[in-house]
Amino acid sequence: MQAANSADQPSEGTRVSVTDIPLLNQIKGRLGWLDDRQRVIAQNVANSDTPGFMARDLKAPTDFAEAMRTGGGLKMVATNARHITPPGQAARFDSLNAPDSETTLDGNSVVVEEQMLKMAESRMAYDAAIGFYQKSMQMIRMAARKPGA
Repeated sequence: MQAANSADQPSEGTRVSVTDIPLLNQIKGRLGWLDDRQRVIAQNVANSDTPGFMARDLKAPTDFAEAMRTGGGLKMVATNARHITPPGQAARFDSLNAPDSETTLDGNSVVVEEQMLKMAESRMAYDAAIGFYQKSMQMIRMAARKPGA
């Protein structure tokens, strides 16, 4: 048992970075997912009057740190030849069609009120993750301090 665990532990004299802590990697992944989800929700709201537009949402991964490492996922779709694809990095998480509770006669499935609830939910989760990250960093700083300092 000791030999199996020693392979996972850094050797003496090896520096350990904050990015090597799995808990902080999970929090970072969660923050990235929430950021991308906010972007998808904003796209849904922006297309709330577009005929035939289907609301989308992000599938929550079970391991946020792994999802951050593997990349891939959601890309903006041009539904018209005149659409301009925005520059920048694509989201790292898989999206799925998530029609809201109503679909209008023109086929649009975005209900702005439901999207606002999702946005508020994402904001609260983001604030909670930021708070948890800050508290974790405070604990690491406290543990790294010289005794009595």
